[in-house]
Amino acid sequence: MPIELLGMIATTEGSETKALSGPAVDADYVREFSRAHEEAGFDRVLIGYSASSPDGFAVASAALHATERLKVLIAHRPGFVPPTIVARKLATLDHLSGGGRIAIHHITGGSEADQRRDGDFSEKGDRYRRTGEFIDVLRRTLTAAEPFDHEGEFYRFEGAYSGVKPATSDGIPIFFGGLSDGAVEVGAKGADVYMLFGEPLADVAEHVRTIRAAAAKRTIEFSLSTRPIIADTEEEAWAKADRIYAETEELIKAQQDGNTLAFARPLRRERNAVSADRLQEHAKRGDVHDERLWLGITRLTGPSGNSTAPVGTPEQVAEALLKYYDLGVTRFLIRGFDPLGDVRDWGKELVPLLREGARRRDEESAERVA
Repeated sequence: MPIELLGMIATTEGSETKALSGPAVDADYVREFSRAHEEAGFDRVLIGYSASSPDGFAVASAALHATERLKVLIAHRPGFVPPTIVARKLATLDHLSGGGRIAIHHITGGSEADQRRDGDFSEKGDRYRRTGEFIDVLRRTLTAAEPFDHEGEFYRFEGAYSGVKPATSDGIPIFFGGLSDGAVEVGAKGADVYMLFGEPLADVAEHVRTIRAAAAKRTIEFSLSTRPIIADTEEEAWAKADRIYAETEELIKAQQDGNTLAFARPLRRERNAVSADRLQEHAKRGDVHDERLWLGITRLTGPSGNSTAPVGTPEQVAEALLKYYDLGVTRFLIRGFDPLGDVRDWGKELVPLLREGARRRDEESAERVA
């Protein structure tokens, strides 16, 4: 099936190699970053979430207004806004943006400190059950033809109803991420797309098998998040990776931060998300897996989420990513260490190569079946 390519936009410049500078919200940068993704051939962009970052719905509105076809994936944490309200916000934005351009990503929350900034002191196991109930009510609100009552563990509603429904028959796609205890059950039951970090091939294959088994007869798709590093030759690509490592190390030594979601620093040391811890375990076993999946930045920055990088020429990186396509991954979220510049570079070769490679694989698969 055709792949979907996702990028990630931020409201100000910054990355592991570039310290944050300027205002927390640079409206011109948001528009430029969004248009760059559309021009490079991306399908959708993720708007991330933290308890100290700008509001994702507002950022999504700006991105949609600045582009013609680009879709958005709005990250949020269940528990702070009732699902009935979120449903109406999503459906309204869907209509105002032309229909079919809105999706939502559920992040249950791997950082206790960040949860507590917004007043959530619940335990992680409770949060996953809450996410599952949130998704159930969200779906029902978006589809119910009549008012309904709901009484669950975390939510209670009487006569809940949304007068605005999604603008197209595709509805509002629901994304989900997490590998902690209880996560797979929730995501397999309620998500349309399960988001995974860029682990080695064997580990991703195991996640796909486990989640599909938990989903039983439901159809669920998979997304993979990585940080591609490309250059004209493989040698130049690895040299570029070395420069990225050195620049990141300098920022860390200078106690500077380029994380566009981390506008507030952690309050204390805490347990990390299981999915982020898994990346650290892979990094301890070696900086390179599967020939070109580089975990140098993963090891250097600690449990910070999406940080693994396929390294090589555009052709080599495309082929490395398409090996995950062979495992059942149909969506790829890629973001750069030079966020805006990398998007423009990827649009020249990497994006077309990924689409062509997926198309060719689909044709070969159809021929084998015939």
